[in-house]
Amino acid sequence: MASMLQPQIILLKEGTDTSQGKAQLVSNINACTAVADVVRTTLGPRGMDKLIHDDKGNITISNDGATIMKLLDIVHPAAKILVDIAKSQDSEVGDGTTTVVLLAAEFLNEAKPFVEDGVHPQNLIRSYRTASYLAIDRIKQLASSIEGKSLEEKKELLANCAATTLSSKLIGGEKEFFAKMVVDAVIAIGDEDRLNMIGIKKVSGGNMRDSFLVNGVAFKKTFSYAGFEQQPKKFLNPKILILNIELELKSEKENAEIRLSDPSQYQSIVDAEWNIIYDKLDKCVQSGAKVVLSRLAIGDLATQYFADRDIFCAGRVAEEDLQRVAAATGGTVQTSINDVIDEVLGTCECFEEKQVGNERFNIFSGCPSGRTATIVLRGGADQFIEEAERSLHDAIMIVRRALKNSTVVPGGGAIDMEISRYLRDKAREIAGRSQFFINSYAKALEVIPRQLCDNAGFDATDMLNKLRQKHSTAEGAPYGVDINSGGIADSYAKFVWEPAVVKINAINAATEAACLVLSVDETVKNPKSESAQGDAAASAMGGRGRGGAAFRGRGRGMRRR
Repeated sequence: MASMLQPQIILLKEGTDTSQGKAQLVSNINACTAVADVVRTTLGPRGMDKLIHDDKGNITISNDGATIMKLLDIVHPAAKILVDIAKSQDSEVGDGTTTVVLLAAEFLNEAKPFVEDGVHPQNLIRSYRTASYLAIDRIKQLASSIEGKSLEEKKELLANCAATTLSSKLIGGEKEFFAKMVVDAVIAIGDEDRLNMIGIKKVSGGNMRDSFLVNGVAFKKTFSYAGFEQQPKKFLNPKILILNIELELKSEKENAEIRLSDPSQYQSIVDAEWNIIYDKLDKCVQSGAKVVLSRLAIGDLATQYFADRDIFCAGRVAEEDLQRVAAATGGTVQTSINDVIDEVLGTCECFEEKQVGNERFNIFSGCPSGRTATIVLRGGADQFIEEAERSLHDAIMIVRRALKNSTVVPGGGAIDMEISRYLRDKAREIAGRSQFFINSYAKALEVIPRQLCDNAGFDATDMLNKLRQKHSTAEGAPYGVDINSGGIADSYAKFVWEPAVVKINAINAATEAACLVLSVDETVKNPKSESAQGDAAASAMGGRGRGGAAFRGRGRGMRRR
């Protein structure tokens, strides 16, 4: 009776939604599986594309896992973890974003029956971590190094890695053409870590094979004034002056006041402005530069002045392009044209302005430092070129990683099947329930070859049986799915390779994500606090609007700009 009279303890606000225990964990696993089902069909060379239409009316066609995950705008808190691992895989390695999402979801799917049967999640987490360490060790044992090979051999190996990445993209039909281009671009920038040293410029029209690589810098012709057409459009070994200043007449302030005692003095004031601009232009000419670039405007007077002296100029050049020109030509961006010395001028073997489709491009080739390259992409629809750019970004990242880490593993699901077999064998050596959990981890890894078969229209069960049988033999490790023939084949012999770091990163990230979801047993959500935040934001916006109006009222006596 006494216990019935005890007051109820209220910890959380009224209306707070709390869900906990086994049901909550299973709900989170189901949410993650639903997200993985969206990108599941995009895996591999026969993967399908997704057309995403956002609220602003923008249309994106892509089969890149990270791009799709970013655009989906997922609100479920547990499923957002999969979005984060796709982003981290994209920024760290560049490829394998769909793989990492599929693996994480499959690990959770395999854990679900154990959770429903009452197994404590921490036991699962411990076993999954052990399995991931064993898997990564096995990858390192199977990886082949490309160190010690000649440049030509290295180029061929890297081109195979790039072609494997591109085979699952929209531009997969021209993968050899683009793979060679990507390898040349990455080797051109050498040890340069900044990815923006490889520029990708898009020009609609033409076909994919009209795309080309510039060993240097190329950018679209900037806005130009009258007199521009009289300037020379081609130079051999020119000196290049790179500026960050305006070369145009500045208008006077409307409310400036000057008192003159003699009307003849007025002319000297007008002349002073012209003298300043002419002094700047004279110094540019005296520097010996034949190409003048500036991040700020180069006006009509300066354009005509340079044209009369056979000098090419371009104003309002994008900051990124200007930095790439400086890095490639060995020049330095100047914020003043006083005392310009030869050391700050850049140079290149050839500068020309060239027509590409319906655009004109300024192209600097044969640059001395050579730490930059530009890929000019051609194609029909804008969406197609956008997807081609994303595909090339993945391939560039993969080639850079392969160059730095210099180890590759067989693709086509071969490495996943081999790790799966290895973990099944290892599980037999472990006593207790961990054996079941490691076996389920091993089974989850088979999702990659299974999905490759499903997406290509093959019988996944039959193919996996063949792969299991082959991997049980001594020489079976490199065997994976052969998409072209519909059978199994040696992935090394077929040149289906990927950097070891892609698989290591994918398994690490997927295991961490699965463990994170498994470790959550309660979700607390307060709808009232969410609506309060919304009201506060709205009132803040309203207050800011009123404050702005008041501020404008007080500023009536201020000087006009």
